[in-house]
Amino acid sequence: VPAGSRGSRAQVTAEQLRARGNALFQAGDPGAALAAYTEALSLGTSAPERAVLHRNRAACYLKLEDYAKAEADATKAIEADGRDVKALFRRSQALQQLGRLDQAISDLQRCLSLEPRNKVFQEALRALGSSMHEKMKTMSYTDSKVEQMFQILLDPEEKDVDKKQKAVQNLIVLAREEAGAEKIFQSDGVRLLTQLLDTAKADLMLAALRTLVGLCSGHRSRTMAILAELGAPRLSAVLGVEHDQVSLAACNLLHVMFDSLKEGLQKDFRGKEDAVVLDSSRDLKLLIKHLLELLVLEGASAHGRDNALNLLIKVVPRKSPKETNNSMSLWVIDQGLKKILEVGSTVCGSPSSLPVTENSRMSASVLLSKLYEDLKCDAERENFHHLCEDYVRSWFEGHELLGKLRAIQTVSCLLQGPSDAGNRVLELEGIMDSVLSLCASVCETHQLVAVEALIHAADKAKRASFITANGVSLLKEIYKHSERDSIRIRALVGLCKLGSAGGTDFSMKQFAEGSTMKLAKQCRKWLCNEAIDTGTRRWAVEGLAYLTFDADVKEEFVEDKAAMQAMFHLAKSEDRSVLYAIASTLVNCTNSYDHEEPDPQMLELAKYAKQHIPEQHPKDKPEFVKRRVRKLLMAGVVSALACVVKSENPALTNSCRELISRVFLALVEEAEDRGGVVAQGGGKALIPLSLEGTEVGQTKAAQALAKITITSNPEIAFPGERIYEVVRPLVSLLHLQRTGLENFEGLMALTNLAGISERLRQKILKERAVPMIEGYMFEEHELIRLAATECMCNMAMSKEVQELFLAEGSDRLKLMVLYSGEEDEKLRRAASGTLAMLTSLHPAICKRIPQVTVHWLEILQALLLSPSAELQHRGAVVVMNMMAAEREVAEQLIASEMLEILSVLAKDKDKP
Repeated sequence: VPAGSRGSRAQVTAEQLRARGNALFQAGDPGAALAAYTEALSLGTSAPERAVLHRNRAACYLKLEDYAKAEADATKAIEADGRDVKALFRRSQALQQLGRLDQAISDLQRCLSLEPRNKVFQEALRALGSSMHEKMKTMSYTDSKVEQMFQILLDPEEKDVDKKQKAVQNLIVLAREEAGAEKIFQSDGVRLLTQLLDTAKADLMLAALRTLVGLCSGHRSRTMAILAELGAPRLSAVLGVEHDQVSLAACNLLHVMFDSLKEGLQKDFRGKEDAVVLDSSRDLKLLIKHLLELLVLEGASAHGRDNALNLLIKVVPRKSPKETNNSMSLWVIDQGLKKILEVGSTVCGSPSSLPVTENSRMSASVLLSKLYEDLKCDAERENFHHLCEDYVRSWFEGHELLGKLRAIQTVSCLLQGPSDAGNRVLELEGIMDSVLSLCASVCETHQLVAVEALIHAADKAKRASFITANGVSLLKEIYKHSERDSIRIRALVGLCKLGSAGGTDFSMKQFAEGSTMKLAKQCRKWLCNEAIDTGTRRWAVEGLAYLTFDADVKEEFVEDKAAMQAMFHLAKSEDRSVLYAIASTLVNCTNSYDHEEPDPQMLELAKYAKQHIPEQHPKDKPEFVKRRVRKLLMAGVVSALACVVKSENPALTNSCRELISRVFLALVEEAEDRGGVVAQGGGKALIPLSLEGTEVGQTKAAQALAKITITSNPEIAFPGERIYEVVRPLVSLLHLQRTGLENFEGLMALTNLAGISERLRQKILKERAVPMIEGYMFEEHELIRLAATECMCNMAMSKEVQELFLAEGSDRLKLMVLYSGEEDEKLRRAASGTLAMLTSLHPAICKRIPQVTVHWLEILQALLLSPSAELQHRGAVVVMNMMAAEREVAEQLIASEMLEILSVLAKDKDKP
């Protein structure tokens, strides 16, 4: 029920408003109570009454966690009456939260001197005293403590493991606080941390790296000083160590350092710091130069190489096209493109190949793609192409067989990343012929490289027809006659890619009837075979990503629970290059790709012209899709996708995120499935998907969040602070370029949130949603208009929104009065509820209602005569408030038939 049905007293005086505020506060609505107390203050009351109102507002601000305003209001109450213990106690609570412990203690001591036996004050003082004591103790002992911790850690004779562990923890915790970090820095900490790094002991290195993260976080000048002392070569060497955790911790430290240094470039600084700060671009380039060198350093570990690639992906390209400066990407292409291609062209198992993981080549592709996307003009792109072509030629010409393999592997890497560049190098003389001839090689490694290149080339439009002509028969031969599963599975994927050219069009079959099903069955068999290595099983999913365009294949796949769970298990594995294929398969199974209904007239024309007409498979009808979604949910699809989203990985590209968002939207289509999706972590996973990625992906994720928010209790679906993160994605659904359904669901979800608390309403206001909500109140579509009015009704509990209705020259109030007289009962209920609340809180609005429309009386009478008790109640509240507001308005009401109507309603025993 919209909040506007609350009652009101017959006389709205400051005392009545205070009483109303007290009742609202007791009912757990500090935001509305605050509005009542504030209005009471505006009525010009006596000094003692004002003191009480300020004291009460302080209590509201404490509940709303606005401690600065709580302190200010409590101080005003104390200025009026220095013996007001409630105000003193509330100010002490605010001061404590603001970190001013000494002042908080002083207020509490004053409270106790006034009420010595008060147990609450005694307990609060004891607790505050001990935390103050701890703070003082910490401050006075920090110097010696820092020295002591380093002594314990650097002493080779110290054998007490627990003691060392404790020292490590203390150091890391201390570095997280600004005061502690500065203390460590001033106490020669960086030199001592360098010594810890140089011990080459994993536990001490981790302690040093994690402490340095605290020292560098958000502090440019300290970061620059630390970088100068440690040196980029040392940091790069630590990143390249064999120990996984140490390498990852070094990666985290470097990321924090990049962020701190970049801040110096983005902000306009004034004053003495200029000379130091604005030269951080030199330090950034130095760090990036060492990361690029690490990529080709033979002694660097495979994990270190991956971490370096991941860092470059995060810190080099522009975060948004709005940033105009892409000089860092240009510099990296100039200095390091060939080094990145060295990783991408690595042939595992060949002599002198770099140590890489199963993710390295994929990460190199993602980085190349990001760099290429960051280019702004044709000249920059042409330079990128030339560098790639020169690199491929350098391996292809004069390096015998290994050189040809490296060249072909580079082509694969580029086709998976910036495919334009991949297509260009594929056109180079001799490349395609070498791919086809090596497909028949007797050496497994050579054949793998060639078949993979052929597969990656198969779905790039430029080469598809050439490969269909030359590659299909070759791939069929390999599939039928090869004795190696690793080769057969890849050949099968190539066939799948070439066979899926018709997409979801049922009438365009590439293969003979039934052969698609045979291929899919073989893919599922390989997928479930744990004896085959993960890298090879990944290709089985690649095959299914293409074969599941066929609805018969989708149906068989969701019936095979073992295959689904094997795929979900792969999603959680170390090899992240499989993510896109998994997401594509799920999009196909849930039919969550874009499909437009063809125009019937165009269909007739196409038939007349004997053109091809796409046909939908009978098993792609809604009832089949719904059943497939249920099967996927039962097999655990949500927890697998949530796990994928949670892991920060380059393979989780924006296009991959979009596919996952599409799947989530399909999973929450049915209201009864939403609770299960939330319980398995779907709600939590959707928030990052709605805030980052392609525009389509963000919108799909936001719409899924809206569906959950509409039918679930938002406080349970998004517990704690998470509920505030949902607001921005929901507001994005109100933008004009979104569809009517997205607008409607966004409004419905925001209505639910706005009814929960003042803090959520403030968040919605902060996201500038109110003008958009108002816009939709004029929408022609009645459901959107209703949703916007209901949303505004709940938003009107906020003082800022109430002030909009009081503004001179605004038609907001007129619209609410007119909507209260519409035929649609739900719209009347929302509009009259808003009026009931506004007239309860603001007498000025009561006076303005007769001025906004000549039909005001008949609208109010129609509410009171409505068969709906809810509408009658709202009407009665509005009339009661108007009677109390001003004599002139009251006379107009009594002069009409209102008295007669009220007399009849007053006697109705069925509606107390």
